[in-house]
Amino acid sequence: MQVRSARLIAVLLLAVFVNLSAYAGAPDTMPVTAPKTLAVATVRSSSGAQLTSADGVVEAVRQSVIATQVSGAIVALPVKVGDSVKAGQMLLRMDARAANQEAKASSAQVEAARAALILAAKDYERQKLLFNQQYISAAQLERAESQFKSASALANAQIAQASAVQTQTGFYVLNAPYAGVVSEVPVMLGDMAMPGRPLMTVYDPASLRVTATVPQARVANLVPGQAVRIEFPGMPEAQRWITAGKLTVLPVADAATHTVQLRLDLPAASSGLTPGMFARVNLAFNDSSKANAGTEMARLYVPVKAVFRRAELSAVYVLNAQGQPLLRQVNAGAVIGTEQEILSGVSSGEQVALDPVAAAKVGITGVAK
Repeated sequence: MQVRSARLIAVLLLAVFVNLSAYAGAPDTMPVTAPKTLAVATVRSSSGAQLTSADGVVEAVRQSVIATQVSGAIVALPVKVGDSVKAGQMLLRMDARAANQEAKASSAQVEAARAALILAAKDYERQKLLFNQQYISAAQLERAESQFKSASALANAQIAQASAVQTQTGFYVLNAPYAGVVSEVPVMLGDMAMPGRPLMTVYDPASLRVTATVPQARVANLVPGQAVRIEFPGMPEAQRWITAGKLTVLPVADAATHTVQLRLDLPAASSGLTPGMFARVNLAFNDSSKANAGTEMARLYVPVKAVFRRAELSAVYVLNAQGQPLLRQVNAGAVIGTEQEILSGVSSGEQVALDPVAAAKVGITGVAK
């Protein structure tokens, strides 16, 4: 009884505070005229699956950290953060003068090896003719054949080494692996690039997804084949809501948080989104406990703007039979899109005022229990 009285007193004080706030600043000689019409909404009842929102983040499906396999000073950096690049476009170039000189030296060694091979081949042919005419012994012919094979192997080794050096010279220029956007450049012109050091990050803006986590115990109750709606609070109103293309549940759970990661693919036409943006994912779950009991309780929803909060109290203005708005305390649940779930305090079919301040101006004669 004392708890109920204390709650009633708190609600009464809340009603007085709201009314004083509504009339604050109005001259005493100019009475406030109540609006002729008050915008209202009907408490919606839903007996379908339970809707729950989960926080998520935008990720790039294709994101590459560009690094080099060789060391060298950065001499060209033609791109910056935010630039759009094409596939194969140069992103960074390092000083390759020493590598180019090594490539020239290897090419010269290849030419020398080829000349020695030609000479050994001619000598071997002459030795075969002399052997056929029985002017030399078999040992001399075998020696000439061995020298020819040795020169051939040396030439092949020099050619392979020159190809490796030539390939290494290409490591001093870094190109874009695909068309995308440069998201990070942690180096500057003149810095020393080392093997494995991140030099640039590129992502594909046409291939994005949203990653969210849900409790491990609730994954089995996800409604299969649902069309998941995703809200991006930081986007303009026209681009705030997007329907995910595909929902993927990863087959592993986090051992520390006991959560499972969900991946939701975004349409290719999603413009304005960048990796790292906050997203709110609205998921539908089947309530297994109520299904086993054979009953399913209806869930009640009202527009978010109809609920106002003061400290720890949440309340709405409910219209009585005479059309008069009465202040009523409610127990608010999760926000699903533009609606607020009400756990207790209202009934299905009741009408609530969409503008609490306008309802307060109409005047309250009592507080609903």
